[in-house]
Amino acid sequence: MTETTLPGGNAGALTQADLRNPDYTPPLMQAVPLGIQHVLAMFVSNVTPAIIVAGAAGFGFGSNSPDFPNLIYMIQMSMLFAGIATLFQTIGMGPVGGRLPIVQGTSFAFLPVMIPVVAGQGVGAMSALMGGVVIGGIFHFCLGSVVGRLRFALPPLVTGLIVLMIGLSLIRVGIQYSAGGVPLIGKPEYGSLANWSVALVVVVVTLLLKFFAKGMWSIAAVLLGLVAGYLVALAMGMVSFGNVGNAGWVAMPVPFKWGFELSAPAILGMCFMAVVSAIETVGDVSGITKGGAGREATEKEISGATYADGLGTAVAGVFGGLPNTSFSQNVGLISMTGVMSRHVVTYGAIFLIVCGLIPKVGAIISTVPITVLGGGVIVMFGMVAAAGINMLSDVRWNRRNMVIFAVALSVGLGLQLEPGALQHLPQTAQILLTSGLLPAAFLAIVLNLVLPEEAAGEESA
Repeated sequence: MTETTLPGGNAGALTQADLRNPDYTPPLMQAVPLGIQHVLAMFVSNVTPAIIVAGAAGFGFGSNSPDFPNLIYMIQMSMLFAGIATLFQTIGMGPVGGRLPIVQGTSFAFLPVMIPVVAGQGVGAMSALMGGVVIGGIFHFCLGSVVGRLRFALPPLVTGLIVLMIGLSLIRVGIQYSAGGVPLIGKPEYGSLANWSVALVVVVVTLLLKFFAKGMWSIAAVLLGLVAGYLVALAMGMVSFGNVGNAGWVAMPVPFKWGFELSAPAILGMCFMAVVSAIETVGDVSGITKGGAGREATEKEISGATYADGLGTAVAGVFGGLPNTSFSQNVGLISMTGVMSRHVVTYGAIFLIVCGLIPKVGAIISTVPITVLGGGVIVMFGMVAAAGINMLSDVRWNRRNMVIFAVALSVGLGLQLEPGALQHLPQTAQILLTSGLLPAAFLAIVLNLVLPEEAAGEESA
């Protein structure tokens, strides 16, 4: 039987059975670094949605809103509840949790739905958003018992289009951030060489590390690219530490910090995206068991992971956090390291929870200039779109599937680019349809279920 040595010395010699066993616990000196490695792989993606939502509402980066300190709280909650939701997965409670090394984090997928709900409305819009997060999380939890039966409605044609639309709907955010942020639009500083040069440093360093470095240097390429851009911005005098000194050392989450309001657009959007997120979790669980243990995921693992997804989202919403889902980049990390231990991820979750309870960590993150973040999200959102295209490569491109894709993409992307075309519809319908993602996904699902498959002789495009 072969043995493997983990970082930390000969004491970590493990058999293949140990590596493939989710219940095995490596020695502490090896488990902790492996757990923090998982955190580094997802850290930037985890806190970015909170920054984008706060910016869309008008109290984030670049704003002069007196509510700006709430951004620090949102960053805290992103870390805290990513850690708590991860514990739901790794430790579990009854039927909740896949009891696998599943890393949870704040999801990009929900951004196209969340941004229209809060756009330009300040902190006052957060109560409606949180109502949607809580209700959507409960709905997501309920999907745990039926998620296996929903997969037939979401073949690669549909899921690939949905992921592609998520990426396309967010790419504009990356360009705006790189140019200086929404508050600078219309001002001479917007799109300045100083802003773009910092963003390009992030992109270039990220690409160099991703393709010419190895190990953790490659895995944490986006994070290290942001650090490089941050140092350049610091040298250019673009960094302010005013918020760090004012932030406390320890702060607990506040229930219903922004209130709780039932809003139809927020609830419907969150519930629809819960279905998409649940299917994504099924794929991640399958990827973990195949890549780490060489087997198929059990129904108990799939349903348990979906229950944990929903519970983590609902609990986060109560305390002002955003929706959580399983993080696919960490699935790849498990395949690379070959370590299947769920307890390794538990250590990473504890690290996230500790960071989430320290406001100074969130305050330090909030010192990152928006143009630095812009360089990072250009890469991240582009990768989301690329992942969608990769999923679409599995599609058999006959005339039927091309028509489904064409109609769904044209309507979804078109409504997002020209929201004024829906000005005569009720506000709820406008918010849902101008997201672009929801109409594209709805059309793709319905057309795929309704249109007949083509006969073998009619498949040429």
